[in-house]
Amino acid sequence: MPTILDKIVSTKRDEIDRAKKSIPEDRLRDQLPGAPPVRDFFAPLAAPGPIRLIAEVKKASPSKGVIRADFQPVEIARTYQQHGATCLSVLTDGPYFQGSLDTLRRIRAAVELPILRKDFILEAYQVVEARAAGADAVLLIAECLDDDALGRLHEEVVALGMTPLVELYEPENLARVLSIGARLVGVNNRDLRTFEVDLDHTIRMREKIPADRVVVGESGIRTRADAQRLQAAGVQAMLVGESLMARQDIGVAVDELLGA
Repeated sequence: MPTILDKIVSTKRDEIDRAKKSIPEDRLRDQLPGAPPVRDFFAPLAAPGPIRLIAEVKKASPSKGVIRADFQPVEIARTYQQHGATCLSVLTDGPYFQGSLDTLRRIRAAVELPILRKDFILEAYQVVEARAAGADAVLLIAECLDDDALGRLHEEVVALGMTPLVELYEPENLARVLSIGARLVGVNNRDLRTFEVDLDHTIRMREKIPADRVVVGESGIRTRADAQRLQAAGVQAMLVGESLMARQDIGVAVDELLGA
């Protein structure tokens, strides 16, 4: 039986084909000189100090449906910035997360924080899209990519001046992620095949990742205690969306998570 991830990837390939017909890659690359300058996504996360927050702007998900009906992405991004987020993550997938590249563009124009394009990246075309829209980092998911694609896309992200956040769930993918030289490694606590979540997954994986890599815990992080557990395990950053987006007062939610 196809998994949720299989369905998302299939949909994404159709979406990429339509985008290429609308704007060919050479025309898209012509937009790059006019893109906003790249902001450093990596250095603020790697800096010494308490665990850093990559706060996510996310309207919906396949597992939860609509998370925040009153979705004001620019206002949310500004709130994250005001309450101490280090970086932002913006969902740009439309069919499953109700996001868009236009949302990323609007947020980029309104805040000063570095921004990650969070999507299911399968081809270089999407990396170019991200930079043209003003992204400073791009998510690459090891479970979606074979060795060749993972390496090529990592190189493409770096070549455009952005930071690759290379994510894995399956422990056997760690060697692949390290072999391409990924400096920013995300560990997803959510099994993308079943969408079940286990916070301890990041903590177990951190022990296997070299100390010179910056590790981001992703999914299932809800409380200050969760953040403290990750920090105590040597995890430098956390990517949090759902638990913040579901709260009526997002600023208070961020303050509580960061212990402000």
